[in-house]
Amino acid sequence: MASVSVQASFQLSNGEVIDMKTTMTEGTETELLTSTAYAVSAVSLGTFAEGKRLATILQAPSAPNMTSYAYIDRRGEILCVLPVAVAGVQWQPCPMPFGFTLQAGDTLRVMASTAASRLFSWSCITRANVHSIFTGTPSGSGNTDLVHLKSGQGLGASLTNQSIASQWATSVDGSKIDSSGGLYVLNDRGLPQGACCATNPTNEQPKANSMGLSPIGLNFVARVTTNA
Repeated sequence: MASVSVQASFQLSNGEVIDMKTTMTEGTETELLTSTAYAVSAVSLGTFAEGKRLATILQAPSAPNMTSYAYIDRRGEILCVLPVAVAGVQWQPCPMPFGFTLQAGDTLRVMASTAASRLFSWSCITRANVHSIFTGTPSGSGNTDLVHLKSGQGLGASLTNQSIASQWATSVDGSKIDSSGGLYVLNDRGLPQGACCATNPTNEQPKANSMGLSPIGLNFVARVTTNA
């Protein structure tokens, strides 16, 4: 796996800009720290801007080959899922999914992947403002059920009795995906209840959307079906 430079920048509600840049090994989730170009040392997001409020994403977390997902971690849990991009393939505006005040200990975590990585990532936000990331890696023809990034549990066990309000997904598989070009949310009878099309960030930046939304029951699964 190559080492690549990953970057992001944010504007705070007071107008201040945070520049972030870290060298990461592709395929390994890593913390993105502040850039030493505008700070004395590279530090965590929460350390740099404790007590301040993120207002705008100026550059979504971006890697040169593939960015699968990004999120702000607070005490080991996903506080806020973030849009991602590949360097040079970005769209504006790119609003924050929701507003919050940073605390010491908050970290920005990013998965920079290789251009060929088949990692499928689904970022979703429920109406109760629960942020989650579900991932899986198809290896050929068949079904891949996504699991929660933190707990390893499936969709139903993770978000029982909640409803998806916003979502986006990343994948390089394109025409290899038979499940609506992304994932299907299947109910306890195995029938499609919702869906989310996947975007290849090397071609277009994934955007939050409200299409194919679904309530979630206990035995629901998020499934990707591939033909190769």
